[in-house]
Amino acid sequence: MASADPPFVHALHSRHERTFRENRFVYPVLSRRSGGISVGVNLNPDKVCNFDCIYCQVDRTRQSETRFVELDALLAELESTLRLVISGELYGFEEFIEKCAAVKDRLRLKDVKMVLITNASMFHRAHVERGLAILDAHQGEIWAKLDAGTDEYYQLVERTPIPFRQILDNIAAAARARPLVIQALFMRIEGAGPSESEIRAFCERLNEITASGGKLKLVQIYTVARPPAESFVTPLTRAEVDAIVERVRKHTGLETAAFY
Repeated sequence: MASADPPFVHALHSRHERTFRENRFVYPVLSRRSGGISVGVNLNPDKVCNFDCIYCQVDRTRQSETRFVELDALLAELESTLRLVISGELYGFEEFIEKCAAVKDRLRLKDVKMVLITNASMFHRAHVERGLAILDAHQGEIWAKLDAGTDEYYQLVERTPIPFRQILDNIAAAARARPLVIQALFMRIEGAGPSESEIRAFCERLNEITASGGKLKLVQIYTVARPPAESFVTPLTRAEVDAIVERVRKHTGLETAAFY
């Protein structure tokens, strides 16, 4: 389907820039998935991650100049960026959430949504649970990553020692406390997209989450948009993404959206 966006908006959507002027921690992006301007806050500028996803679009071939989050600089960048959006022109996970929420409230943006994009690997930790509770109190939303239906495919894609079951249990527990958005990236690996059985297993995992009392408000199905970590990873076509969306809708009954 052709985009209804004006050409300049479509160009911004397609470019997916990650940087904004000289900012190191905060960046605005015109995002289809968030439905407008999305202000991102980077909490791991050292590029360290407990996943090693084959489709990762973070350039780890070069060492980051910034190795630690500088809270004062982050908050200053956040406030200046939010002011720019309005004008139109660890020290603890919970502390970051709380202070970012305070900046938003100080600018009288209480109705603006705060979105945490996460692999859900640390939801079971007490300080993260406290941070999620703060997020809930400030128009927060969690976008949890789930890219697989089977352990075998999870290990192929994510390349992490963190057990698949831990991710599933964390997502289910968090979803029982508040509605979550699921982000699922599917791709071609060595020329082959995910199998029918893998997509069926993915749907089964979603159904297990909702059967346990978890609330899933949206499933986002998308594909590779920037150069990935591995050259054998390539994007699905729009038709392939749409086909997965339809299968997820049919087998789970959940609201599901495609992003390319």
